[in-house]
Amino acid sequence: MDLVILAAGMGSRFGGLKQIEPIDKYGNFIIDYSIYDAKQAGFDKVIFIIKEENFEIFKNTIGRRVEDKIETHYAFQSLDLIPKGYKLPSDRVKPLGTAQAILAAKDYVSDSFIIINADDFYGRDAFMVAANYLKGLKNSKNNYANVAYQVANTMTENGSVKRGVLVFDDNKKLESLIESKIEKENGIIVAKPLDGSKSFDIPADTLVSMNMFCFTKDIMNHIEEGFVPFMEANKNNLDSCEYLIPTVVSDLINDGVVSCEVLSTKSVWYGITYKDDKDYVVSSLENMMKNGEYPEGIWK
Repeated sequence: MDLVILAAGMGSRFGGLKQIEPIDKYGNFIIDYSIYDAKQAGFDKVIFIIKEENFEIFKNTIGRRVEDKIETHYAFQSLDLIPKGYKLPSDRVKPLGTAQAILAAKDYVSDSFIIINADDFYGRDAFMVAANYLKGLKNSKNNYANVAYQVANTMTENGSVKRGVLVFDDNKKLESLIESKIEKENGIIVAKPLDGSKSFDIPADTLVSMNMFCFTKDIMNHIEEGFVPFMEANKNNLDSCEYLIPTVVSDLINDGVVSCEVLSTKSVWYGITYKDDKDYVVSSLENMMKNGEYPEGIWK
């Protein structure tokens, strides 16, 4: 089983490459904790999706610590990774989104893998849940899963967060994913859909997506097949559009092509969405290490 880490984002809200911001006294990053947890759950390969210009800094920081502990690969999310016959504006800098990022890993992933964001702490239970799902697939195709968190376990006191509010049936099969800005207003958690539709209140135990998806390699075919229609639909805003994996999965579900199971986790999210989040993340992980959830220094 493979761990695919999406690390090509710009980190604009944090003000830099937040994926390589040390969060403990040993110089570890959030990525280190994710890789450690994934290894404990049975994942045996990690693939970093990065921008090529960041290769040296990633390899010399994160890579040098993990390459002797888990099979490690680097895949580059390039603006050139688009369908033939199309061209992006010359002044575009930002990568084309998470679906394009996953496609960059096509030559590296084996049959079953999960994706995570580089700058999110997912927690051991989430990786265990994902691993158990993938181990039970047995050469299945078009059956995916999303590891879902209670929304109250994914929020920060320092501003809003973007989460996918999950709508699913009685069998925990995903029906739709409402990408939303979520924040507390007067003690009530409010979801404001990014498509501009009406805001709605949600209970603290509402399940949301943190972009941890379980896939088999056939997702690559679906991403490739949908790329040209995406480019056509966005030909007038190629300077800013993003080809996003939640949208790809939602469209495939709507078309009856795939199913996506919602797997709940008891894990609590930690992340540096804003600079003021860092102190809380650092103290929380320090307490986990003191309590024996992680070995001192992780890799030492």
